[in-house]
Amino acid sequence: MARSIKCCLSGNGRALCTWLGLFLIFALAPQTWAHPKDTLIWLKRDLPPLFIFEGPKKGQGVIDELLTELIAGMPQYQHSVMKVNRARGLQMLHEPSLTCDAALNWSKERETWIAFSIPVFRAMSNGLAVRRVDREVLAPFIKDGEVDLATLLATGSVTLGIVAERNYGEYLDTLLTQASPKTLTRHYGSDALGSLLQMQRLGRLQLLLGYRPEIRYQAQQQGIAEDELRFYPIRGTGKYLSGYIGCTDTPQGRQAIIEINRLLRTLPRDHLSEAYAAWLDPESRSAYLEASREFFEQQAGN
Repeated sequence: MARSIKCCLSGNGRALCTWLGLFLIFALAPQTWAHPKDTLIWLKRDLPPLFIFEGPKKGQGVIDELLTELIAGMPQYQHSVMKVNRARGLQMLHEPSLTCDAALNWSKERETWIAFSIPVFRAMSNGLAVRRVDREVLAPFIKDGEVDLATLLATGSVTLGIVAERNYGEYLDTLLTQASPKTLTRHYGSDALGSLLQMQRLGRLQLLLGYRPEIRYQAQQQGIAEDELRFYPIRGTGKYLSGYIGCTDTPQGRQAIIEINRLLRTLPRDHLSEAYAAWLDPESRSAYLEASREFFEQQAGN
């Protein structure tokens, strides 16, 4: 190399110098010529036990850990993780950038503009949380331990707190669409559920709709003792629902879903189910684990 450079400096070494320069460009800076990776934006929302933004278990949610595995298994992308609220997350999924959310409910309406993965995990369905002192409000509407929410909302006599623009599953979304607006208290903030819990504590709303593990966790963060609240399942919802990964419905997004599905089929589901079950009350865990195992065995056989 030294002799070549010396020759370049001589009067008749210009051709060699040109070739040497080209060699250095290609050999020492290959990244300049490499095809740039597509950037895949992952959306995260404060949704315990799936995503956890604050507290002693920060970053240790069920999908926090799955997302780490997905990112490690997809080196063909440049990954970027962004924390958003529900409204902003849905807005970004409408935009053309390559964006994915790792914890979405499926619906027919959403499938028209979101590319969905195969089912990723199973979760307990949404239920109602009521203050212990207000539980008599529900008494006339409880049958076999479940609340007839359709009849309850039709009375127009209660206020129900919900997270704005959250999908609660097709059955509940239909009920909420049909309900009188005066019976619903919607919250759009980043800490929507925590704020709704405080409103309920102050008596500004009577009922709160959500996932029991999430409500239990947020209640602890708000300093609300668990025995202050009572939880009830809702008739017609089914005991469990599936969570999915959803990406922007573009050629890039649909290709990402193909690669995500390929990776999901290689990951053990038992670990994910056990991580979720750890957040449930003890009497619910064994039934959940059995139901989750049967569901994914059936999925694998289809």
